[in-house]
Amino acid sequence: MARAGGIVALIAGVLAIAAAVVTLLVGGCGAALEAEGAETVVSLGWGGVIAAFGCIVLGAISAATRTRWPGVLLILCAIFGAIFGGTLVAVVMVLALVGGFMVALSRRPTADDQV
Repeated sequence: MARAGGIVALIAGVLAIAAAVVTLLVGGCGAALEAEGAETVVSLGWGGVIAAFGCIVLGAISAATRTRWPGVLLILCAIFGAIFGGTLVAVVMVLALVGGFMVALSRRPTADDQV
């Protein structure tokens, strides 16, 4: 189940990059039209890009590792993306959160368990 969670996190990361790019485009159009708060939207877009890349990296790591730590870090990255990524990224980060829980709650044997 941890491998499936990693794949879900990878898909969420790719979708989050698309959502962050849309957020950056909207913020850029707002800045070009000198709209109030456009800089905030651009900042949210960059926060979404950072969180999306984190989800991709942690999803790839969690698909191949036997520990729960990548899942825990993936949950934290999804929460970070939901807070600092804007609305579109937050919607996609729910999928990353589900993938993080799938990884964190799956039990994989480690070298300590084989004593």
